[in-house]
This record gives sequence, C-alpha cells and structure tokens, in this order.
Amino acid sequence: MKYRTLGNTGLDVSVLSFGASSLGSVFRETDDRQGIKTVHAAIDAGINYIDVSPYYGLTKAETVLGKAIQELQRDKFLLSSKAGRYGEAAFDFSAKRIFSSVEESLKRLHTDYLDILFLHDIEFVPAAILIEEALPAMDKLKEQGKIRFSGISGLPLQLFEKLLPQIEVDAILSYCHYSLNDTSLLELLPLLQAKGTGLVNASPLSMGLLSTRETADWHPAGSRLKAVCKQAAEHCASRGTDIAKLAVQYSTSHEEIPTTLVSTATPANIINNAAWTDEKMDAELLQEVLDILKPVHNESWVSGRPEYNERLEPAKGGGIN
Repeated sequence: MKYRTLGNTGLDVSVLSFGASSLGSVFRETDDRQGIKTVHAAIDAGINYIDVSPYYGLTKAETVLGKAIQELQRDKFLLSSKAGRYGEAAFDFSAKRIFSSVEESLKRLHTDYLDILFLHDIEFVPAAILIEEALPAMDKLKEQGKIRFSGISGLPLQLFEKLLPQIEVDAILSYCHYSLNDTSLLELLPLLQAKGTGLVNASPLSMGLLSTRETADWHPAGSRLKAVCKQAAEHCASRGTDIAKLAVQYSTSHEEIPTTLVSTATPANIINNAAWTDEKMDAELLQEVLDILKPVHNESWVSGRPEYNERLEPAKGGGIN
C-alpha cells in the first residue's frame, strides 16, 4: 500500500481508503459481523483512512463501524465523518445541529475525536447557512479538540470552484469525478494546490455505473451514460478481467490525488481492492476501455441547487449567488 499527504494537513493517507457506507446496508442488505471483519481486513491490508456519515443507513453505518474500531488502537487509523445531512431530504447545517451531530457521531463511533469532519452534500443548501453557521461551528469544534480538520463534500465541481475562494477548510471530498469515465476532477487541482486543500476522491466505480450489473434504480445518470459504462464493463469481462480492478488501479494511480474511497462490506473484496493497488495496470486494456467510454467522457448529472451546477462566469465581482 502506498501513502500520500493530504494537502496541508500533514496526514499521510493510504491511496485506497475505506468508505463505510456499505456497513449501513446502503447498497444491499449486509451482515454486521461481516462488516466488522471487513473493517479489520482493510486495516490489515494497509488502509489507514476510514470515512463514514450519520446519513449512511440512517446511523447504522456509524454504529457498525463503531463496534469494529472499538477493537482497534485509535492511532492505527484516521477517521472522518460528516454532518448536515440526515436523510434523503433532511438537511440541517445550523451550528446547534452541527455540535449535537458530532457528539452523537463520537458516541456511536466510540471515539473522542474525528480526524476530519465534512459538511455533507452542501449543494442542497444556500451558501449563507454554511458561511454563517456551519463553518464557524467546525472552527469551534477544532478549538474543543473534537475534530482535527474541517472539510466540505458534494457532487458538483462548480460547488468547490465557487465556495473555496471564500472559505477556509482543510479538505474536500469529491465523488464520481475521477474514474475511468470522468476525470473532470483534474480541473480542480490547481485551485486545491494553491490553497493547500486536501482532496479525498470517492467512488472509483461511479456508484455502480462501471459494472456488468444493472445500475440501481436510484442512480441519477442518464440512460446513454449507463449503457456505455456497462459496455466498458462487459468488454473487461470478455477479456477475463473485472472492470473494478482497472477502475481501482486507475483512480489510485494519479500522484496528485491523495486517496480514493471504496466501499464494501465483504472482507475478500477489500483485500482484493487493496492488492490491486500494488499491481501493474494493463495499459492495453485501459486504452480499450477509455476508447469505449470516450463518447460519455466527463458526463455527469445535476445535484442540488441551480447555482452550484452552473459553470463559473469570468470574474465580475460579487460573491456567490
């Protein structure tokens, strides 16, 4: 397992990290005992960073993860959780709720502190509530020693382009924007590097798009994008390879992307994923897959408020919409 430094935090994170959403039975029904074994297998494989949220499984993921990490030394891993999103349409970024959310998360996780707290899916709320309440709350939590570093998460890259020049956070979490089918996250690197902001990339399989199986009903991608991604997965299968292997290798290979989150509740899967990061990528297969995906390269979908899904106009003064 290789490790890279996360922005200016000084944290060295494994290039592959563990996303604990699967422990909350988000994608399928999971066995808690298997989930706990998966966390331990991840640590044994050299993964040192785990991310979770109270939203995943409506607190189930945090609860199961808490049981798993109770059996581990706290200095053996880095831990992030989130605040602000608590259900499909349940958002609360008030300072009061951020404080109580962190206390609840710490209790479920059986720990005294979080290494990083991310504000979760902030594209669904106006910037004012984040700037006036949520971000100052995170600064206070830092002073209290409840969190070490602060961050924001969301889907639209425009979200970060608009907000990061106005705020101070230590890291961002971006998903579905650095994978075989979408490398638009690279456009954000100059801004992140200029500010020293850490980057956590998530979902190398684009939330199940890169698979021979049908995507979940809830997946927001358009039909053409789904069809072409499935075609790429089937091509890998015809060559005797799981596209998941190529996807994980591709997403973890970029030197300027410190870590990529992958989620599973099966020990064998996380062991395989970790081992893949140390194997050489099949360059010929990679090119074939990228050629198949070329017609849908960087295609995404709308998430949240309109102002976060618009490309930035040339600077004319003024703040965020």
